Amino acid sequence: MADHTGEHEKHHETESLIEKITEKFHGHDSSSDSEDEKGMKSAADAVKAKIYRLFGREKPVHNVLGGGKPADIFLWRDKKISAGVLGVATAIWVLFELLEYHLLSLVAHILILALAILFLWSNTSTYIKKAPPKIPEIIIPEGIVLGVASALRIELNRAVATLRDIVCRRDLKKFLAVVAGLWVLSVLGSCCNSLTLFYICFVLLHTVPVLYEKYEDQVDAFAEKAEAEFKKQYAVFNVKVLSKIPKGSLKDKKLA
Repeated sequence: MADHTGEHEKHHETESLIEKITEKFHGHDSSSDSEDEKGMKSAADAVKAKIYRLFGREKPVHNVLGGGKPADIFLWRDKKISAGVLGVATAIWVLFELLEYHLLSLVAHILILALAILFLWSNTSTYIKKAPPKIPEIIIPEGIVLGVASALRIELNRAVATLRDIVCRRDLKKFLAVVAGLWVLSVLGSCCNSLTLFYICFVLLHTVPVLYEKYEDQVDAFAEKAEAEFKKQYAVFNVKVLSKIPKGSLKDKKLA
């Protein structure tokens, strides 16, 4: 506990030093020497570089999540909207997973109920002396469909490019990380169906980022120690196993 408290205080002291240097830099008079401004800016960058952030993060968590309304929902900036979205997702999971409801049946029943209400309202409005309901014409804009398709295409191309880069560069560390991730995904897929997996990911998106933002100093300190230990173990594994694997033997045989 004492170590975590000391590290927490150290992070806050470092961040406060960055804020002071930045405030002094921005509040500096325009007539001041440009060399002093560059010196203060470089000092702020040097102090900021010493702070370890998880996965090399340089931006706030809100910007990492893309900013805007989706990031506000995941970080519970508006608790009512975030709780509503999570409640809708939970209701969908309960309907389709626990109650074993089917999507086609649900859509059909919703349409039947909506059409019945509007039909009765429209035909009984003359008897109750009220104006019939004005149903607006709904047209899906072409830009929205093209935007979603374009975003999906970009993400798919990025994923394919990442996999190709891992294969072509022969980076063993990245290859093992991807294989481990896919193996974990296969284990999760065998334990639960796709809907449950999507729901778990959705719940994690609504809990992990906001908890990390609240306790980021403690998490980053622990991650720094974990990364140092992983590098140490990988170095031992590299010396004892990877370095003993013969390289280039097949190439030499082909040349011979």
